[in-house]
Amino acid sequence: MRILILNGPNLNLLGTREPDTYGAATLSDLEESLRTEFDTHDLSFLQSNTEGVLIDAIQGAAELDGIVFNPGGYTHTSVALRDAVAGVPVPVVEVHISNVAAREPFRHTSLIAPVCIGHVAGFGLSGYRLAVLALEHHAERKRGAGSA
Repeated sequence: MRILILNGPNLNLLGTREPDTYGAATLSDLEESLRTEFDTHDLSFLQSNTEGVLIDAIQGAAELDGIVFNPGGYTHTSVALRDAVAGVPVPVVEVHISNVAAREPFRHTSLIAPVCIGHVAGFGLSGYRLAVLALEHHAERKRGAGSA
């Protein structure tokens, strides 16, 4: 499977930003862990603090098998990212390291989750692993439905 792991604003600060909430592992640690576990997949990684770069990455991923997307703070504010996800024919799983539903009220609503095939939150960096597994499951179900 060809999967883009896409991270939004401030996720480049993993390991140093609010370690009580986000843990001590860095973005590089996460990438290495995913590459090791899913070594048969073609994983690509992008992190940007810029909304337009994230939109371009989503639009450029239309030929991939899936996107794992942590939109960071844009989750709650970006109609443009929501529209980009809705506009591509690739399944997207939204991921959050923390349980956003248990945090500040402004974090409780995701503009992006309704146009994704799934939403994983609150399992730390393991959420990325769960999202890749969800994309695998989605692809298997799709193949099974196509052969019926």
